[in-house]
Amino acid sequence: MSKWKLSHISAGLTAVTVGYSSSVVIIIDVARKAGASDDMVISWLFALGLGMGITCILFSWLSKLPVVTAWSTPGAAFLLTSIGDYSLNEAIGAFVICAMLSLVTAQSRTLLKQISRIPPAISSALLAGILLPICLAIFTDVNEAPHLVALFISAYLIGSRLFPRYLMLLLLVMSVGISLFMGGSASGVVALPTTSQGLSSIFTLPEPIWVTPTFSLSAAVGLAFPLFLITTLSQNLPGIAIHHAHGYAPDHKPILSGIAVIQGLLAPFGGFTFNLAAITAALCMGEQADSEKSQRYRAAIAAGVAYLFMGLLASVVVALFVSMPSIIIHLLAGLALLATLQGSVVRAMEVEHHRAPALLTMLCTASGFSLFSMTSAVWGLGLGLLLLYVQKKPANA
Repeated sequence: MSKWKLSHISAGLTAVTVGYSSSVVIIIDVARKAGASDDMVISWLFALGLGMGITCILFSWLSKLPVVTAWSTPGAAFLLTSIGDYSLNEAIGAFVICAMLSLVTAQSRTLLKQISRIPPAISSALLAGILLPICLAIFTDVNEAPHLVALFISAYLIGSRLFPRYLMLLLLVMSVGISLFMGGSASGVVALPTTSQGLSSIFTLPEPIWVTPTFSLSAAVGLAFPLFLITTLSQNLPGIAIHHAHGYAPDHKPILSGIAVIQGLLAPFGGFTFNLAAITAALCMGEQADSEKSQRYRAAIAAGVAYLFMGLLASVVVALFVSMPSIIIHLLAGLALLATLQGSVVRAMEVEHHRAPALLTMLCTASGFSLFSMTSAVWGLGLGLLLLYVQKKPANA
């Protein structure tokens, strides 16, 4: 009988560390822009940790295959630029609608296939347009704090060369350290409590906070549909491909359906999206997890347990990040998403006759406007597909 190995735990913890360090600050910023209080931000992180933990453990155990789930970082990046236009209740309603769309799609292989037919150039350009303003924010504070910007960029350049796997973890630790150092002097920055009573209040179990969803057409079109589409194209489809690339062929219909149901249940508490992981999933599917392929599902279960612990430590995570100065958030979020932006731009421009539609999609999406209750991401996708269709139609003689 096979036993648990240290490699299972190591692979699972690495996957969770990479996932959290690359985007937890973005999630917190999204929640705050949505109008969530500090207690609600804790609820969001608890719901996300709970949902990812349950889905990793449940589906990996049932299928005996490594099923690693995650929140949608591209989806969070989209929300970061759009969620402020809606009330918190409308945003929660959009999360519920997104879960319903995901469930309907999971039930229909035909619909999933049709969505997958959107050219990779257009979907990549959509993602690039969402990420571009966030990455540009790396340099928005150069005049205000040139030394700080130079420090982060230097750390990024050195880390990319010497220890790329742990780069984001280094930047995360550096961000927390600098924020604590700035706490006593930076305006608007709240220092962490130093008394024993204050510290004990940080290490309390999170309390789920229900926010009643409000359903509106504008939030459905402007938030729910783009969030669903971005998550499907940039997370679930690559997640399925990662399984196939490692020689696994699970029935994704019940897995995606179950993930969507859990998202719907946790959405009122802040569980905005859950999906199949791609990059972090690969960490639990390679030989570093286990030389025996049939036992690698244990690494995914270990990741699920780690997610549950991170959910329970939500108050600690928020205490570390919620008082972080905006300049640190800009630097950390922008640098975390640089590699994703680079990959998206490359894929968007790969096919020559797709370049013009992809460029239009990227620029329109990056502009950040909202018209007729539809965000720039919706307009960008529509215009890109329209130009692609027009280019395909033969010109009249």
